[in-house]
Parts: sequence; C-alpha cells; structure tokens
Amino acid sequence: MCVRTSRSYPNPSSPHIYVSMGDSNDDERTNNRRRPNVLVTGTPGVGKTSTASMIAERLGMKHFCVGDLVREHSCVEGRDESLETNILDEDKLLDAMEPMIQDAEEEGVGCVVDFHVCEIFPERWFDLVLVLRTDTEILYDRLTSRGYSDHKRSENMESEIMQVILEEAREAYDRNIVHEVRSNTVEEMEANVQRVEQWVAQWMQDNNVTEDDNNIDNE
Repeated sequence: MCVRTSRSYPNPSSPHIYVSMGDSNDDERTNNRRRPNVLVTGTPGVGKTSTASMIAERLGMKHFCVGDLVREHSCVEGRDESLETNILDEDKLLDAMEPMIQDAEEEGVGCVVDFHVCEIFPERWFDLVLVLRTDTEILYDRLTSRGYSDHKRSENMESEIMQVILEEAREAYDRNIVHEVRSNTVEEMEANVQRVEQWVAQWMQDNNVTEDDNNIDNE
C-alpha cells in the first residue's frame, strides 16, 4: 500500500554499516532494551519488506510491515487522486504501533519495521535506520512490474534520484544511526542482512547484553 502523510515534503555513500552508539543522549532510547529496534526505509520498490523479513527471520526479531498495519487498522484519512495514493492517518497508526513496539521490547526480541515514510515515527523507537537505495534502471523495472502508472512511477523515480527519503531520515534521526546501503540484487540484500547481524551483535556487546539476558523471560 502506498500512502502519503497529511504533510507536504518537498552519489550514495559507502554501503558499510559503521557501528556508532552516539552519545549519552542515546541512553533514554536503549536503557530498557535487550535487543535493538531497526527501521528499514526507502523509496517504494527498493526491497524494504524483503530485507526486513530476512533480518527478522535471521535474528529472531518481530517484523512489522507498516503497509500491512495501515490496512489492518484502517489508518487512512482519505485519498489523494492526484498522487494516486491514500492519505495516512499518522496518529491512528502510531497509537496502534506503540504497544507492538513495547511488547517486542518487553519480550527482549526487538523489532524490524519497514515503511517508505520514515520521519513520522518517534526517534526513541529505533536504534538503527537502514535506508535502502536502488539504481534507477532497476527501480524503473520493479515499479513497472507492480503496475504503477507513468505518473506514479515518475514521482517515485524522482524521489529516489533526489534522495528524498535518505535526507528525511537524516533530518528525523541522529545521523549516527542512519545508514545508506545498496539494494539492487539478492546478493546485496543478503549482504545487508549480514551487516545488520554484525551490528546487532556489536550493539549487544556495547550495551552489556548477552543471549542469557534475552532468554530470561522465556525460562
């Protein structure tokens, strides 16, 4: 499901995820977590849901596909025919997601959230924001195969070329936790999952969390 919010919004860097835990201001976000939360975002068609699903399966985290949640909880205010998309009810969506995020934290499993809109979420929810990028030729074919109209495809192509979602992520979150990665092939998706797996292991080490801590509630 493609949606826009009720607001108006006006060479990729290295694909490696460099571990940086930021400064002491991050403590509020990580204090009570035994696993980090990850946001996977990017232009429609870059492979967000596939990547998020792979991360969740590999690491035993909960996966929340926001597009599915929007449909499930009817988080739509109306329809923007000019953009051929639904208008997102942000408040209703966030109210629905808050207990899901909390449950994942209390269970000690963490979560992976994927959505093409990134700046509407509370900054405190996420410890890593992964922005997927795809070459325009590949993205064109993916959007065409989805049946996008010429206008809708052009809007999304322009968004990718102008790095709109990457810039929104950098503005909405601490830049230390925002990472841009390529997502052109299955091999690149797998490499991204491996990078996240390594990052999560480092996060747990930096936060003095062990697998035994995560198993406490399951004993």
